[in-house]
Amino acid sequence: LMGFWYLMSGFFDLVHSLMGVVSVLIVMGINHKLKKHSYFEGETDIIKDVRFIYVPFYFFWLLFQIIVSGIQVAKILLSPSLPIETSVVKFKVDYPNPHCKMILGNSITLTPGTLTVDIRGDEFIVHSISSVSFEGIASDDMPQQVLKLFTNEIHPVVSDFRVLHSKEELS
Repeated sequence: LMGFWYLMSGFFDLVHSLMGVVSVLIVMGINHKLKKHSYFEGETDIIKDVRFIYVPFYFFWLLFQIIVSGIQVAKILLSPSLPIETSVVKFKVDYPNPHCKMILGNSITLTPGTLTVDIRGDEFIVHSISSVSFEGIASDDMPQQVLKLFTNEIHPVVSDFRVLHSKEELS
C-alpha cells in the first residue's frame, strides 16, 4: 500500500518518504500488538488455514456471482412492475473456523440483492430482494465455495434453511 501511495502521490522527496516509512512502522506496530489477542472462541491465524492455490479461483468465482446478481437486480429494478419480493432467510452453517463465517457473510453482502443482517454463532440471518437472490445459499453453492478456501474435505454446509415470514420467527 505504501508503494501505491508513493506512486499516486507524486511526492518522491526524502521528507515525504521518511514520513511514509514512519507511518507504516507505527501501523505495523499497532497491528502486531492486536494480532497477539484472541477475540473469538476458536480463532486461529487465518494465514495458516487458507489454501492459497484456491484463492484466485474463489476471487473470480465471486466476481462472476457479483456480476450475475447485479444483472438480476437490474432486471428487477428496471421492470415496470418492480417485482420485488423481499424476504429474510435464516440458516445454520457447519464450518471449521470463524473465518469461514466471516468470509461467507461478507460474500453474501457483496452480492447485489442480499445483505447479511446478523451472524450469531453458526446461525445467519440474510435479507434478500427476491427468491432468486438467495438461491446460491439455499443450494449450498456459495457456502461450499467458501469451505474450499480452507479445506478440501467437502461436506454439506447449510442446514436448517428457513424463509421467515414474520417478526416472531426472527427471535
